[in-house]
Amino acid sequence: MADVLPWQAELWRQLAGRTQHAHAYLLHGPGGIGKRLLAEQLMALLLCQRPVNGMACGTCKACQLLAAHTHPDHYILEPEEVDKAIRVDQVRDLVGFVTQTAQLGGRKVILLEPAEAMNLNAANALLKSLEEPSGDTVLLLISHQPSRLLPTIKSRCVQQACPLPGRQQSLDWLAGQLPELAPELREQLLTLAAGSPLAALKLHEQKVLDLRAQVVDGVKKLLKQQQSPSQLAEGWNALPLILLFDWFCEWVHLILRYQMAGDDAELGAADMQKVLQYLAQKSAQHKVMAMQDWLLEHRQKVLGKANLNRVLLLEALLVQWATLPSAG
Repeated sequence: MADVLPWQAELWRQLAGRTQHAHAYLLHGPGGIGKRLLAEQLMALLLCQRPVNGMACGTCKACQLLAAHTHPDHYILEPEEVDKAIRVDQVRDLVGFVTQTAQLGGRKVILLEPAEAMNLNAANALLKSLEEPSGDTVLLLISHQPSRLLPTIKSRCVQQACPLPGRQQSLDWLAGQLPELAPELREQLLTLAAGSPLAALKLHEQKVLDLRAQVVDGVKKLLKQQQSPSQLAEGWNALPLILLFDWFCEWVHLILRYQMAGDDAELGAADMQKVLQYLAQKSAQHKVMAMQDWLLEHRQKVLGKANLNRVLLLEALLVQWATLPSAG
């Protein structure tokens, strides 16, 4: 069993110390802070036959079955594909599980992530389970965006905000996970992950620093007219679209913030600070705001898996970016 994350220690003591558990918990907070790990640890504890010091023992039959992913009384509900919705027929299968008797004679535990991925029909189907608990069943819902959940779902759960680690705590944890990485690179990863240490670790596994360097270099060449939008759009063919849109959305936001506040310390990661400062000083604010609207609109289409022409989409983005520092 993995150790409790340092910033979750107090919350874990509260959850593990409960003599009675709620029928449903909603664990919420930003992505990448360890909510899934917390839910998995709580699932293991709730199913364990011989807990030791408020943790699953790891050796009983239930713990061994759970480690082998063959425990008959646990259920994981996730989208069938990344970034897709959780569909109503998936929830109906879950409801079937809820109505069964626990095979090992203890609790049944369900982990659902992310809860906001349920479409409306799926969420309404889940409400039946939340309204009419069956036996000793505990639902663990994980949400990165609880504002997207139906109020009726939230009201039937014990809502538990998960703590965010401080920056130094995150860096200390990352140093333990990535001791071979230079401290400044760990800093950069954490900044790119918006302060979420587990997200930073995932970015490292995806070699995001290399991708970021490629994009930053391309953006600088674009502004110096050393590369055209169409050349860059073709060259970025292998880069994840959502990553590109996340970065450009952040950059436009930082430009606007600098135009309004003029604070050099609020220009994001070091690799783009000078570029963003230049664009903030040379670009008309209404053009920056128009680009922000365009980016947010098309980011939603990317997230929604809309049928987009990738090269034309990137070319349109880059044309706008290249023409930001111009009159009008």
